[in-house]
Amino acid sequence: MDLKKIALNDVHEALGAKMVPFAGYNMPVRYSSDLDEHNTVRNAVGIFDVSHMGEFMVRGPKALDLIQRVTSNDASKLSDNKIQYSCLPNEDGGIVDDLLVYRLGEEEYMLVVNASNIEKDWNWISKYNTEGAEMENISDEISLFAVQGPKAVEALQSLTSVDLASMVYYTFEKGEFAGAQDVIISATGYTGAGGFEIYVKNQDAKKVFEAIMEAGKEFGIKPIGLGARDTLRLEMGFCLYGNDIDDKTSPLEAGLGWITKFDKEFTNSENLKEQKAAGVTKKLVGFEMVDKAIPRSHYEIVNAAGEQIGEVTSGTMSPTLGKGIGMGYVQNEFSKPGSEVFVRVRNKDMKAQVVKLPFVKK
Repeated sequence: MDLKKIALNDVHEALGAKMVPFAGYNMPVRYSSDLDEHNTVRNAVGIFDVSHMGEFMVRGPKALDLIQRVTSNDASKLSDNKIQYSCLPNEDGGIVDDLLVYRLGEEEYMLVVNASNIEKDWNWISKYNTEGAEMENISDEISLFAVQGPKAVEALQSLTSVDLASMVYYTFEKGEFAGAQDVIISATGYTGAGGFEIYVKNQDAKKVFEAIMEAGKEFGIKPIGLGARDTLRLEMGFCLYGNDIDDKTSPLEAGLGWITKFDKEFTNSENLKEQKAAGVTKKLVGFEMVDKAIPRSHYEIVNAAGEQIGEVTSGTMSPTLGKGIGMGYVQNEFSKPGSEVFVRVRNKDMKAQVVKLPFVKK
């Protein structure tokens, strides 16, 4: 299959990025080292090009009805310039995708979905669009830069008249940015380090990227790849679709009960309501290694007797904590913080402890 290229593919290659296939796109995985890039974002500021993400516009008098029908969260609570984290439940108890819902106006929303699921999500939402909401897939027209880290405000403020420091988490502003018009500046991110996500038209992408790099120079900005993005999100306990949540994991099992609102009807809401009443039998938890080992996806999680009680979904060596951390599903009785579990690493059972997320406290 031919890999799709993001608008600034050549720019990243010129910056020395190692490019790898990811979700059907040729993407920068690292420029220097994952450790250096991770620490740059935690301590200063970095820029990710995540233009592979998908964006759908949903407009018209039936836009909200459609979003309410297909998403688990209550989008009626949104006001203009607010954002909501949500998911698309399937009909079998699992999750089609997780996504962000942006309210641009009373009859205009933007849905931001995972790159690997763009076609799947589009077809899924379209299936339920029986009332004639206007849908437009603008994924191939938009570039997205995530500028993340404690120095993000200082690095970007000279590029816009929007008061970045006063922006609240999960809100956005639309305006001029680095000379480009109609840019969405969003106080969101996938790192837990603070910062913004900048949505620009492809034709403005190069000048905006270069302006960010120039403005951020005095604050130590560096381009950051997908390798560090994964360790950063894992330290915060953020789910990655395809690892921690998928078509077979329930939002309630995944700890996403807070975005599953039963005061409205949505896909499979009755069955999920029954699951909530009955209680789940397994839960997604975070754990830190006590023994020296690095957990990896699909490693078995076992009890003290060596019996399998679950499976690792994401794992790494935490650059911030200097120890192995991971997430995985375990039987309910092992899900409480403080529970002792073991991760089977190359046929050795290595001790770990279930902890309350996030791993890295802000």
